[in-house]
Amino acid sequence: MNRLARTGGTAEILRWLAGRAEGWAGLVGPDGRVLHAASRTERAVVPDVAGLMAEAAGALTERGAQTYVLDTGVHTALLFPLSSGDPDSPVLVVVTPRPVAAGLGTLLADVVLPLSLCRQAETLERRRRRVDLAESRGREAVLHLLMTGQLAVAHQVAGALRPRLPDPVRVCVVECAADDRDEVARICADVDGGRSWIVRCPVYSRHLILVMPVRDGDAEGGAMTDEVVAARVGACVVGVSEPVPLADTATGYRQAFHALAVARELPARHARFGVSPDPALVVGPEGRQWADDLLNPLLTHAPRRARDPGSQDLLATATSWLAFSSHATDHLKIHRNTLAARLKLVGELLGLDLHRLADQAALDLALRVRATPAPACTPATACAPGPVPYAPEPVPHALGGPGAEGWVRGLDAVLRRPGVRDWAERQLAPVDGSEETLRTWLRCQGRLGPAAAELGLSVPGARKRLARLETVLQRSLLRPPSARYDLWLALRSRDLPSA
Repeated sequence: MNRLARTGGTAEILRWLAGRAEGWAGLVGPDGRVLHAASRTERAVVPDVAGLMAEAAGALTERGAQTYVLDTGVHTALLFPLSSGDPDSPVLVVVTPRPVAAGLGTLLADVVLPLSLCRQAETLERRRRRVDLAESRGREAVLHLLMTGQLAVAHQVAGALRPRLPDPVRVCVVECAADDRDEVARICADVDGGRSWIVRCPVYSRHLILVMPVRDGDAEGGAMTDEVVAARVGACVVGVSEPVPLADTATGYRQAFHALAVARELPARHARFGVSPDPALVVGPEGRQWADDLLNPLLTHAPRRARDPGSQDLLATATSWLAFSSHATDHLKIHRNTLAARLKLVGELLGLDLHRLADQAALDLALRVRATPAPACTPATACAPGPVPYAPEPVPHALGGPGAEGWVRGLDAVLRRPGVRDWAERQLAPVDGSEETLRTWLRCQGRLGPAAAELGLSVPGARKRLARLETVLQRSLLRPPSARYDLWLALRSRDLPSA
C-alpha cells in the first residue's frame, strides 16, 4: 500500500483493492458522486452508489459508525469513511462477491490512512498547479503587453508579481523538450537568483522566454545566465538578444529567435545576436511620416459595435500575425476565424493585400517604426541633406511587381535613403552566391513548394538551401519570426535606382 501510494496514488490503490476484493472499489462523496473508481474486470458489477450512500448515511453520520456493511444477497458492500469526524469526507466503497474473503475488512481498515493521505496530497498538488497556472498566465499577459508596447500597463500588472521588470534587458529564448520546461525554468531561476522574468512561450511549446536584466558583466564577457543554462542543460539550445530598452522587448525577442536558429548549428548550443536587424532605426523622419500615413486609417478606426475590435486590438493582431503567422491564435488566445476576420479588416482599412509578401513587409516596417521611440531614429541630416524626393511612379522590381498604391511610392522614397541602403548592403553581404535562391523564395511569397518548383529542386532540397542561408545570415527564415520581411526590404532597396 505504501509503495502504491508513493508511485501511483489514489488510482493505483483503488485498482489494487478492486483486484484483492475481486469486485469494485471507489471513493464516493457524501452526495453519492463517484470521485474515483476501479474494477477488477470490465464486466464487474457497478453498484448503485447513490442508493448505498443513502442507506448508509444514517449509520455513518448520525451514529458515527466507523464502517458499514450491506449484504445485497449476491454481493456485499463495505463502506469506510476516510475521516469519521468530517461529514464532507469521501467514503471508501468496496463491493465484493459473497462470501467476503477472510481479512478483507482488516485490509480496508488499514488502507484508509494511506488512501486519505494520498487524497490530501493530490488535492494540494492540484491547488499548486492552479496557482502555478495563474502565475504563468499573469507572466504571459505581462510579456504580451511588453511585446505590443504597452509599457505602463505591463508595469502595473507586473507589480503584483516578482521580480520587478528590469530595464534595459536582454531577451533570451531557451529551446528544450516540452516536458522539461518546468525543470529548465527552475534551473534558470536558480542560476540568476530569480532576477529574470521567465515566461513559458504561449506559441512554441518547447520554448522558454527570459527577460533578463543587463548586468555590468555583459560588457566584460563574463559567464551570464544564458551561457550557464546552455552548459548545465545538455539538451537545450539558447539564443540571446543584444541589450535593448524594456520598451523594445519585441525587437529583443526577434533578435533572440534569430540567434536561436544559429545556436542550433553550434557545438556550444548557445549564440548571441550580433548584427542589428531593425531598419526602423535608420528610416529617419521621412520614414516615420510614411509609417504614420500608412497606419492612420488603422489608428483612427472606431468600431461600429462595442463587441467589434478597436484599433488597439487590430494593431496587436497585425503585429502578432506578422511575427507568428498562424500561431498568432495561440499568442492572442483567439479562434482562427477571429484572426482571419481581423486581418481582413486590417487589409481593408489600410488598402493592403496581406496575402502578398510586399504588403506584409511594408506593414511590418510601419509597425516597427511606430514602436520605435522617435529619438532612436536616425535624423535626416545624418543620412541625407534635405528632404528625400518621392518617386513619381512606382518602380517595378523582381520581387513582387510594380503595384499602384500610394504607399509604394512612399516606401521606395524611404528605401532610397543612404542610411537604409547601407543597412541593406550589410544585411545582404553574407548572401553572396545564394542570392538567386533567396530572391526566388521571396518572389514565391516565402512559400517553400512553389520556390522549389521554380528552382528545379525537391522541397527537401530547397529547405536545405534555406537552412544554409539561415546559418550564413544568422537569421531565422523557415520559422516565424522570420527575417523574410527585412530581406525583402533590403533587396527592394538595392534594386531601386537612385533618385
